[in-house]
Amino acid sequence: MQVLNAYKEGPHRRNETIIGASFFISTLPPILTNLQQRSVAYGCLALSMTLVGSYVALSKPLVAAIPVFLLAWLRFGIAAVAMAGWLKKPASELPLDRRTKGLLFLESFLGNFLFSICMLFGVSMTSAVSAGVILAAIPAVSALMSWYFLNERMGVRIWLSIAFAAIGIALLSLAKHPVGSLYDTTLAIDGELSQAMIGNLLVFGAVLCEAAYIVIGKRLTANISPKRIASIINLFGFVLMTPAGIYYALSFDFVALHFSSWLLLLFYALAASVWTVWLWMTGLQTIPAAKAGVFSVMLPISAALVGIMFLGEAFTPLQAIAFAFALLGLFMATAPGKKPATA
Repeated sequence: MQVLNAYKEGPHRRNETIIGASFFISTLPPILTNLQQRSVAYGCLALSMTLVGSYVALSKPLVAAIPVFLLAWLRFGIAAVAMAGWLKKPASELPLDRRTKGLLFLESFLGNFLFSICMLFGVSMTSAVSAGVILAAIPAVSALMSWYFLNERMGVRIWLSIAFAAIGIALLSLAKHPVGSLYDTTLAIDGELSQAMIGNLLVFGAVLCEAAYIVIGKRLTANISPKRIASIINLFGFVLMTPAGIYYALSFDFVALHFSSWLLLLFYALAASVWTVWLWMTGLQTIPAAKAGVFSVMLPISAALVGIMFLGEAFTPLQAIAFAFALLGLFMATAPGKKPATA
């Protein structure tokens, strides 16, 4: 309407309006591009953690059928074959220096190898509710590491989103394993508190590993493509797991493994080592590590939803409250903030 009125007010006014409209239109593509990039990055981060929670819930039959170290070795081996083409260095990418190679090894050692060991043995030594509450610290620990190692600024909204995400994860673990459950009572009666303490420390070690994985990944995405990062850290994981994998493979009856288990193993390998890592690293190329850490809340949410929809678990009011807190944390982390006023 303003443009039409300009034609009635004369050539001078018309030229000013046309120039102003042209300038406004010329600024739209970068703005839209930035919004699209952030939206795609948020989607990648959310889908990555959703897949993690899904395959964790669906891998229960695999853990029952295959020893843990053999399962991890097979996972890395299958993924290495699937990502063989991703190992080749693109022409536009600089050769890996010694520091970058060290970061890639740390990414695999902490995020793949040590995380799995701390988590599996930690959960076996402590109660599930304790592990769930400790894992709620992942967003906060990753944010602190991002602030310290990457010098990322921490706004009030990020801290609030981290707090809401942590509350959501803690409530979710309480909903699945109420305090005072038979396991907790038995643990106290048997006098195994020292073992539980060691288990809690191992689970917190897993939290540190996951937070380091997020921070190191942010550093790596500045110079290496997400596909190449996924393939390289998977190869490191395969090498680290090979001694234990071969040991268990020599005494394992592969023929007795059901065909459905092989299919589930294929999904587990591709989801855990290929899809989730590539999606996460793609998101980290755009989103700060502190904000990305909030998306770890999708892990327990998706695991719980898979249990409700496919494994016949009950949906409780406490779970609904937990989901609300967790999603509120995500909304606060991803909603666009107010732009500073211009003079």
